[in-house]
Amino acid sequence: MNEPTAEGRRLNRSFGRLTLLGALLVIAGVIGLVHTGVATLTSMLLFGWLLLVGGLVGLVHAIESRGTNYFWLGVVVAALNIAAGVVVIKHPEGTAEALTMFAALLFLTGGVFRLVGSVVVRGPQMGWTLLQGAFGLLLGLLVLFDWPHSSLYVLGCFFSLALLFDGLGLIALGIGGRRIVSMVAGRRDESRPRTGRMSKSPEGKQK
Repeated sequence: MNEPTAEGRRLNRSFGRLTLLGALLVIAGVIGLVHTGVATLTSMLLFGWLLLVGGLVGLVHAIESRGTNYFWLGVVVAALNIAAGVVVIKHPEGTAEALTMFAALLFLTGGVFRLVGSVVVRGPQMGWTLLQGAFGLLLGLLVLFDWPHSSLYVLGCFFSLALLFDGLGLIALGIGGRRIVSMVAGRRDESRPRTGRMSKSPEGKQK
């Protein structure tokens, strides 16, 4: 039976934690897809707190670097992040509507550029580019026509899908890592010399 080394046990625990984290993210992603409104609100609050904390950290760094040429730039950027974070936290629904409109415009412009570019260039990937452009254009129109109601589920759906795919990636990484550690431990065990067998001479004496 192969006994893993201390390093192998440590790696197995690390990959096991990755697998557990991936499973939690997958569960959170599935719940978010079922309750997209809650996921949208949660993503907006997380976004707001990230802006607020990032602004405070940037302000501390700017104060520590006072006297340099970038002091006032750091203060302005930090103040903008703090202000944006406060606005997002106080008005998550309005922020979701604005970001949903922005996402719809991005889909529309991206789809139009892909469609026009594929027709003009006519490269080897023309069919795939046309399909991507048409999908982006259609998605942008669907989100735009249902706005502002679409702000209740679009961002939450994207947030939940990101959690789901990140979780699946971590699960695959954790399981694959544990398999690699087991394979390395098995090969190391096979390469060790077996001391239980000793060669004997034709006269029956041990060498």
